[in-house]
Amino acid sequence: MASLDDLVRFCNERTRLSAFTDAPGARNGLQVANNGTVTKIGAAVDAGLIPFQKATAVGVDFLIVHHGMYWDMPQLLVGPVYQRVKTLFDANCALYSNHLPLDGHPEIGNNALLAKQLGLTPDQPFMEIEGEAVGCSAPWSGSRSDLQAALESHYERVVPVTCGSDRPTRIAFCSGSGNSALKELVKTGIDTMVTGELREEHFNVAQERGLNLFLCGHYATEVHAVQALAAEVAAKFDLPWEFIKTDNPL
Repeated sequence: MASLDDLVRFCNERTRLSAFTDAPGARNGLQVANNGTVTKIGAAVDAGLIPFQKATAVGVDFLIVHHGMYWDMPQLLVGPVYQRVKTLFDANCALYSNHLPLDGHPEIGNNALLAKQLGLTPDQPFMEIEGEAVGCSAPWSGSRSDLQAALESHYERVVPVTCGSDRPTRIAFCSGSGNSALKELVKTGIDTMVTGELREEHFNVAQERGLNLFLCGHYATEVHAVQALAAEVAAKFDLPWEFIKTDNPL
């Protein structure tokens, strides 16, 4: 058993939460409290009724998520919104959300871990927001087809848009949505990016700008950091933890 306040403080400090400027709806940090003690940690990509039900069913009382539940708040506490909150309250489960800080962390961030999956060590920041890098980039010595094969060994679905060089020398990483990263990609001169998803019109941008874009799924590219943070918290406070997987194909 551990103190909720101690866990929240550790998570905030470990991810440098206060250093990042995030979207207003992200509401990073503790979003729902419990009675003040924690016995089991959970990690999930998204806040939602089904993840909450799965987490509480296995005894989680501190759930770390990447996408919290206040993006479109305020909402009336009726219907599914009420059921979400009731599920947490009934199980005495606290909810902790951490968005951009868990994308950009140089050790346990989604993008650093995406690079690590490929055996790469990021050495440059990518896509800075208010002075803090959300993504990263790393040198690449293989071919474009080598990169695709490496990604396909980790992800069930990889959508390649290959309009750039056959042998890229550097890869940028932007987990989740890469929509806002394309302009930054063009500015840096990097022609290859691994991301989660893009809009349809970005195929034309890739053709016009000569870019290689590898889309591996928004959810799939953001399962990493919440698990890494949960594992560290669990080790720090000698608690069990569990990843709460959902069948999100997007």
